[in-house]
Amino acid sequence: MSHPRPPATEEEHRTAMQALQAGMAEKIRAAQEKRGLVIVHTGDGKGKSTAAFGMLARMLAHGRRCAVIQFIKSGHDAAERSLRGPLLAWHSVGGGFTWDTQDRAGDIARCRTGWALACGHFQNPGTDFVLLDELNIVLAHDYLPKDEVLTALRAKRREQHIIITGRGALPELVALADLVTEMRELKHPFNTGVKAQAGVEF
Repeated sequence: MSHPRPPATEEEHRTAMQALQAGMAEKIRAAQEKRGLVIVHTGDGKGKSTAAFGMLARMLAHGRRCAVIQFIKSGHDAAERSLRGPLLAWHSVGGGFTWDTQDRAGDIARCRTGWALACGHFQNPGTDFVLLDELNIVLAHDYLPKDEVLTALRAKRREQHIIITGRGALPELVALADLVTEMRELKHPFNTGVKAQAGVEF
């Protein structure tokens, strides 16, 4: 029978924290490179776009010029209304959830329009940050050729940040990205009959 470990003494805690501090300091010293990142938010949990919009707000607060291309989703997002300004270009090109549009050809055409906008921002030296909302869904449904998208991401300007959201990120995109976060659902109110609410879901 195992016995619970007694709480650490003050001296043991201090020693452990000093070792942790030294390890973190070494990692900080080693991280000298500065460049734009490809960031992916994926997974079945809520919060992928929300986290990306938080990063967008931070970039705007630093005076960086940003662009958002919203695939799949239709209409205007509350984030657009609150963040709009001279540093932000926002393009909503979606027709709505794919189960509502039921129009594969139309969805593909809208995605192609959005991708052309994205490529324009990739090439614009004034755009520091590009958010491709729900691009993972686009790729999962094969609405854009994955090789075309991956090639463009590999060729992006070195200093530019690109963030991609949506569940079901392709393994090839995960391998290419610098930072990948997977949101995992543990509970969701929708599953118990609670409707989507302003400020939480939209």
